[in-house]
Amino acid sequence: MSFWFTVIRQVGRNLRMTWGSQLMTLLTVSLSVLIFAFFYLIYTNMLNLGHKLGDDLSLIVYLEEEPGPELQQQLINKINTFDEVEEVRFVSRAEAFQRFADQLGKNQDVLNEMPRDFLPPSIEVLPMKNLRSLNQVKLFSAYLARLPGTIKVQYGQDWVERFYYFTKLLSIVVLLSGTLLIMTTIFMVAYTIRLTILGRQAELELLKLVGATNNYIRTPFLLEGLLQGLLGSSLGIAQLYILYQWIKLRFSGPGFLNVFELSFFPPSVSLTIIGVSILLCTMGSYSTMQKFLRI
Repeated sequence: MSFWFTVIRQVGRNLRMTWGSQLMTLLTVSLSVLIFAFFYLIYTNMLNLGHKLGDDLSLIVYLEEEPGPELQQQLINKINTFDEVEEVRFVSRAEAFQRFADQLGKNQDVLNEMPRDFLPPSIEVLPMKNLRSLNQVKLFSAYLARLPGTIKVQYGQDWVERFYYFTKLLSIVVLLSGTLLIMTTIFMVAYTIRLTILGRQAELELLKLVGATNNYIRTPFLLEGLLQGLLGSSLGIAQLYILYQWIKLRFSGPGFLNVFELSFFPPSVSLTIIGVSILLCTMGSYSTMQKFLRI
């Protein structure tokens, strides 16, 4: 008990001696965690949005003529030849016209002079949920375009491609920000511990001469790194949560954020980020001790 009491006193003394660099390290760690967690939060929400939109993804095959029952069965067989699908729906000209009229709502009077068969018949293909990568969707679309009587195939190509590329870009940003987190936390904590060691070098050598153990001398520096990781990462996560709540409150109402439910990290993810930050800061402290604390 007296050992830990003495160690904690040494930690407090070290913090007072180098409070300026300690504060700068704390802010740097919290900012690094904030940057990484911010982009990771966007990335996870984009993935959730992609899954939700992917559940509603359908490919629409526009046909020259309405297929009869036999041709419909042949088309279903050809579609399933590429891959099994969840559903295949045939939409007649009349049904397409009615859908268009329903979408116009009060403005459907503009269709009074239009023939009811001016829209082409189509096939709505709902692929399996495992067919969600951009390349697979492109290959499936190209296959459907070769079906007999096909005019064109649509699945929101431009939007889907932009979404996939944006998600890929976010993954790169998350990787870069994670690398930044690792580099800054280790470097800043190592630099701060180094200043403390250099400032107390004579005292530490004297402690060694009077019989202080290695654990007694090293433990306070390890605790400093641990505290920097714990406080800095917790502060970064707290700042991100405040920012998240502000965004939800500021942009609530009709708009893009209502297309999907914006969610924060589950507790397990937040604790993992904090735990990794503590580990990195402790590693920074340990590496500095190995290099400058020759005991």
